[in-house]
Amino acid sequence: MKAGFFVAGTDTGVGKTTFAAALLGRFRALGLRVAGMKPVAAGTEAGRNQDVEALIAASSPGLDRALACPYLFEPPVAPHLAAAEAGVQIDLDRIEKSFRRLSGENEIVVVEGVGGFRVPLNGREDAADLAQRLALPVILVVGMRLGCLNHALLTQEAIRARGLPLAGWVASRIDPHMARAEENIGALRERLRAPLIAEVPYGPPTEFPVRLEPLWPVPGSR
Repeated sequence: MKAGFFVAGTDTGVGKTTFAAALLGRFRALGLRVAGMKPVAAGTEAGRNQDVEALIAASSPGLDRALACPYLFEPPVAPHLAAAEAGVQIDLDRIEKSFRRLSGENEIVVVEGVGGFRVPLNGREDAADLAQRLALPVILVVGMRLGCLNHALLTQEAIRARGLPLAGWVASRIDPHMARAEENIGALRERLRAPLIAEVPYGPPTEFPVRLEPLWPVPGSR
């Protein structure tokens, strides 16, 4: 059985990579061959991007870097701006071909989006177009801070408008001083049409439980 997931976020810096790496680790612990993919990454040090490196480290050995990240840009700016500065146009066909190769070589492919769900990728297309092209169930990482309810509900609407299933959501505690955090999680439990599958604690990446039951096995998996 083969399957994949698209990890989207309510914004940039909400913990998508931390969760995606943890999800890869959980599937890998089941004995599955897994690959993490960040199709577009902006911001490098010594030619490496921290998010991409974290996904490669969490994946099964032998992952091809060129497939894991088809587009890697140096400046930490919006991807369409970084691409324009580099004289490159981000091509969703190229990304899809890389994904198909990874999918053929692995049982699980976890694709991490860039920024929020509607971040522009080129003059016409955005990250939502990419998610729709790959046709994967979406897992939404919600950055728990003031304003998260609106951001989460609007992103859910955008996901549904693309005809994509929302497989689950994640409460990522990016603000340790958020007032009424538990009440906000409760409000999202009532309003998001998907199960809460993980809570990412504040601070450096650490182990935390991820509920696989709502995700696996995926109905209709290849």
